[in-house]
Amino acid sequence: MTKVKICGITSLEDARTAALAEAGLLGFNFYKRSPRYITPEAAMTICDALRAEFGAACPILVGLFVNEIVGHISVTMEKVGLRFVQLSGDESIDVLRELRGTAYKAIGPRNEAEALDDLKYFEPVAPTDERIPSLLLDAYHPDLYGGTGVQASIEIAQAVKAQTPRLMLAGGLNPENVGGIVAAVQPWGVDVASGVEVPDQPGVKDRGKLRAFVQAVSAASVDAENP
Repeated sequence: MTKVKICGITSLEDARTAALAEAGLLGFNFYKRSPRYITPEAAMTICDALRAEFGAACPILVGLFVNEIVGHISVTMEKVGLRFVQLSGDESIDVLRELRGTAYKAIGPRNEAEALDDLKYFEPVAPTDERIPSLLLDAYHPDLYGGTGVQASIEIAQAVKAQTPRLMLAGGLNPENVGGIVAAVQPWGVDVASGVEVPDQPGVKDRGKLRAFVQAVSAASVDAENP
């Protein structure tokens, strides 16, 4: 079954909705320039409440960082109580190596050749933990680090998926298109932020869209397993 990550969580209510909808991963954005930025203190409050309520059924909680030093990442993760990291900036292989298998890289390549070059570069430090993706593929944008609503190329996604064990696909996904994209690519997981939000309110989830997104992924996954 394709896993779902709801990214840009900023409230306990949205986090609970995602958990009850059986999203497998939740993302907290610690990039201060993002409209979905959350402080470590606010994220800690949400994550503590989720762990208390859901216990072993709590989704995997992931911290998103952009071009941050490893020491700050480690301090934030310890404070919030998170175990896994998504690196969405221009980080080198050395940063992932320092994070010792707890981090995966997000890439936004301009074309298939660049995507495969990125994959080859980061492959030696891709995490082996099967609870998180080995790589996240997002749409290319010249200025922004994710959350743009721009759709990633299906052709690039298929090429990367063929060469990586656990591809998470992001970029322009929403409840209306995710089923077809899951059917075409069959990724390990999909990541959504703006596609399940209230219009013009980054970080505020539309709970109906959120539930519909998870349901669409689940239905497409079942169809893929039972053609």
